[in-house]
Amino acid sequence: MQKFNRRFASLSILAALAACGKSEPLARPAPQFKRYFGPPVTQVAVYKAKRRMHLLSGNTVLKSYDFGLGNQPVGPKQFEGDGKTPEGLYYIDRFNPRSRYHLSVGISYPNERDKAYAAQFGRDAGGDIMFHGRGPEGNVLAPAEWDWTAGCITVTDQESEDIYAMLKIGIPVWLHA
Repeated sequence: MQKFNRRFASLSILAALAACGKSEPLARPAPQFKRYFGPPVTQVAVYKAKRRMHLLSGNTVLKSYDFGLGNQPVGPKQFEGDGKTPEGLYYIDRFNPRSRYHLSVGISYPNERDKAYAAQFGRDAGGDIMFHGRGPEGNVLAPAEWDWTAGCITVTDQESEDIYAMLKIGIPVWLHA
C-alpha cells in the first residue's frame, strides 16, 4: 500500500507542476474551417490571361473563380522578385491555416526545371507561390487592383475558404498563360 501511495503522490505532484506552467496564447486564433462533401477535385485549371480559375472533378467544373496575380502578370515566373505567376504543371503541396492573407494553399513551384533555368543565370527561382485570400484590407480592392502579389493567385477571403476546403495535397494545378 505504501508503494501505491508514493506513486500516487509523485503523479499528483507532477500533475500540479505541469498545471502551473505558462501557456502562451497563439498570435491569432485558429480559423474556423469550412468542410466540403462534394465530388473530389481532381485538378485545378488556371487561365492567367482570362483571370479565371476552375476546380474540376474529371471534366466537370465544380467551382470557378476570378482572381488576381503577381504585380507583373504577363509571362511565366522565372526569378525571385519578378512579380510573375508561374506557368505549367504544378501540384498542391501544402496548406497554411495561419496565412497572413487569410488561408493559403501552396503550389509546388519551383520544380527542378525552374531551379535549373534560374541557376543558369546565377539567380534564384523564388518560391512560396500560393492560392490565398486578400487579407485584412484587400477584399475591398476593385478588379483592376487585383494584381498586387509577388506571384501568388489571390481570391476573396470567402473564396479562399472554399478552395482550402476543396483541395488536397497532390492535386495537379495547370497554370496557363
